[in-house]
Amino acid sequence: MHRVLLLGPDDEARRALHLLIDRRGLAVVAATELASAKKHLAAADCDVVMAAWEMALDIAKISERPPVIAILRTRDAAISQALLAAGVDDIALEPVDDLALDLALHHAANRPKRSAPVNGHGEPESALVGDGPAMTKLRALIKTVAATKTTVLITGDTGTGKELVAREIHESSPRHAQRFVAVNCAAIPEPLLESELFGHVRGAFTDAVRDKMGLFEEGDRGTVFLDEIGEMPLALQAKLLRVLQDSEIRRVGDTQSMAIDVRLIAATLRDLTAEVAAGRFREDLFYRLNVVPLHVPPLRDRPEDIPALARHFAARHAERHQRAVTLADDVVETLAGQPWPGNVRDLENTIERLVVLADAPIVDHAFLEAVANVKPTSTSQIDDQELSIKKATRAIEQELIKRALGVTQGNRTNAARLLEISHRALLYKMKEYGIS
Repeated sequence: MHRVLLLGPDDEARRALHLLIDRRGLAVVAATELASAKKHLAAADCDVVMAAWEMALDIAKISERPPVIAILRTRDAAISQALLAAGVDDIALEPVDDLALDLALHHAANRPKRSAPVNGHGEPESALVGDGPAMTKLRALIKTVAATKTTVLITGDTGTGKELVAREIHESSPRHAQRFVAVNCAAIPEPLLESELFGHVRGAFTDAVRDKMGLFEEGDRGTVFLDEIGEMPLALQAKLLRVLQDSEIRRVGDTQSMAIDVRLIAATLRDLTAEVAAGRFREDLFYRLNVVPLHVPPLRDRPEDIPALARHFAARHAERHQRAVTLADDVVETLAGQPWPGNVRDLENTIERLVVLADAPIVDHAFLEAVANVKPTSTSQIDDQELSIKKATRAIEQELIKRALGVTQGNRTNAARLLEISHRALLYKMKEYGIS
């Protein structure tokens, strides 16, 4: 996040908020009227909007908008509910203090841009592309579980689209007109996570100068998606268990509990059975979450879907970046033959790079290899005269290790997970092959 659009009357409270944002090293674009704010949104030159609540309602209707934080002068339950129902992403009370600003900005930074809401809620993009056996089976399971309130645990490798599956469940459920609240448990600092999930009351801790609604309250009657649930601290796991058992929460510092009605979907790339055995995850919570397990297959297990995905992403990013670019048929065929250790996210990032950098209307093989280092076959690094399986295997190993390290930006732990080998084995192979 780099730029905040601050929208509202140029009064003392707004100027103080401007200073708070400045101190965080973020650029501020100020606007006092909706018309000027819309010009900034059309130019896509802001990452989040903070607006007086009346204007926040108007911004929520704009297509392809960034996350919106509405600013209220006083806590009003009716206005708050109306704002959230209209698609506003978060609410902050004036005067906004450091903690409230940090939480609001963090919350907004972990929510993608979305289109204008329909019936008060955003329509998520349908990105479950592919008609192969694995995706056909997954769609059938989604349709079955969506009609119920049952808890779902989604597993799968990094980049397979676990959140997309969760959104598809929500959109296909009787709760589709209510909010879908996504929380990345690994992205929120542990000291803030409890307050973010459950909210807090005034005086609960030093900087708690006012009551704050938590994400479970925000998702009441809708769906709460807890991504990377395996990263949740044990102390919070106990509180989450109470939500599942009793359908109630208690804000930090409060003495009273409140009833909520949420459908919980969790996701993880960790083996929670192993985490339970290691004492890092509560066994009772695991069984509560694992009522209906859904596994999202990695791309290597559904290569038949890659051509459709490639064309889908090419069309999407061509429209997004206003580029008249398509992929040649043989390029699509080559993409389908790649291992894609980072899965769908890896494929999409590669195609977006091709679309943005394309110097011709059709991406051909030469451009594919030059820009994305993708070659016609997965064995392209093997000498045509080489028949040694041992040498061929070494060549492929080196290529896959380099790709995995590229996808994870050099994070060896995550790269080892993508390669499905131990961290120690990865370090050994990197040393053997001279990969730094």
